[in-house]
Amino acid sequence: MSTKVFSGNRMIDTVKGKVIDKEISILVENEIITAIDSSEKISNHPGFENSEKISLKGTILPGLVDSHVHLIGFGDGTPGDVLVKTDDNLLAINGAQNAIKHLDSGVTTLRDLGAKNMSGYMIKEAAKRGIIQTPDLIISGRPITIIGGHLNWFGEVATGVNECVASVRRLIRDGSDMIKITATGGSTGTSNTRVPSFNYDEMKAIVDEAHKFGIHTAAHCVNTEGIRTAVDAGVDTIIHGRFVNTKGVLEFDEKLADKMAEKGVFVNATLHQGRDRIWQLLAREDSDLNDLEKNEIETFNANWDEAKKVWEKVLNKGIQLVAGSDASWQYYKLGGTSFQDEIHAHVSIGMTPMQAIQSGTIFSAQSCWVEDQVGSLEVGKIANIISVDGEPEKNIKDLRNINSIIHRGRVHKLLD
Repeated sequence: MSTKVFSGNRMIDTVKGKVIDKEISILVENEIITAIDSSEKISNHPGFENSEKISLKGTILPGLVDSHVHLIGFGDGTPGDVLVKTDDNLLAINGAQNAIKHLDSGVTTLRDLGAKNMSGYMIKEAAKRGIIQTPDLIISGRPITIIGGHLNWFGEVATGVNECVASVRRLIRDGSDMIKITATGGSTGTSNTRVPSFNYDEMKAIVDEAHKFGIHTAAHCVNTEGIRTAVDAGVDTIIHGRFVNTKGVLEFDEKLADKMAEKGVFVNATLHQGRDRIWQLLAREDSDLNDLEKNEIETFNANWDEAKKVWEKVLNKGIQLVAGSDASWQYYKLGGTSFQDEIHAHVSIGMTPMQAIQSGTIFSAQSCWVEDQVGSLEVGKIANIISVDGEPEKNIKDLRNINSIIHRGRVHKLLD
């Protein structure tokens, strides 16, 4: 048995949303936390005497939980309609590299919400066999969509209740840990972003079949009617959650928001997905930008201001936002500080830094149905631990200053 004691000067309790501002030690046996106590008292716990003692600098907190990634994406602007033409084996290799990069950034658990054919399962199998070390993976596999719908080229198209049920069963057979539904159109050229993709009966059939087998659901929704259908059908997480009416106008729906809050539906807002592209453009000299790129910045800024007003209303309704980056889609690369940037965006719309940290740890874990394993530092949970320079509960930018990464009790990164 491998026993380690990780010690530091302060720790964030993501369940209570508070800081333990004193010396703290975490006893880990193999990959499970068996005790958390003061540095003076930890020596009284069985296993301490023969344990490896490891000091962590800065603020200790649980490993980050990114509730929305696309591992097979390149993050270089390649549109999905082009990505589909890429060989599945190459996509899987790229996805494996992306998973490793995300672990290097402090993300110790991720939920992949859509991969082509069998490529997502290939990454999961490589991690299971120990070929690569990745974050803990929650894989949706192929999203369920309609003919011509968003991501239809990923390979799981269904029409009618019977085909929807069959799709869920097929995905579970192939190894899906949860079910992703494209409830509306999206960036796929043949899809329609103004109307729901599935009707209520189809959506309900997908959700009920997934729940019957003990797995959760998440639905891509970029219009209000798609959100309404998904919420009424019992979907667990709404992805994007754009309150856009059938005319394409952003318009908050208060009654629908009340229903979402009442049902306890999680919302993964993917706030930084488009903003990352703008940050990349702004990092260049103004003289290097063409007119199209300058217009892109101007349009985004105007839309961002309007979107912020809606998200503030969502927060005021008590709807729980959970952090999920949506990288490596479009220009948004996995790894680096990509997920910290998404968490930072939650502060930009009115969350406190502590609430934003919770959105990327315990609440994100809840939305993935793994809060009994990860998302907080508690006895009995998996020892996924990071430490950062600074006090991120006061300045969210400090969350980018990763010092140490412990994944399943194993030291992945440790700064002296």
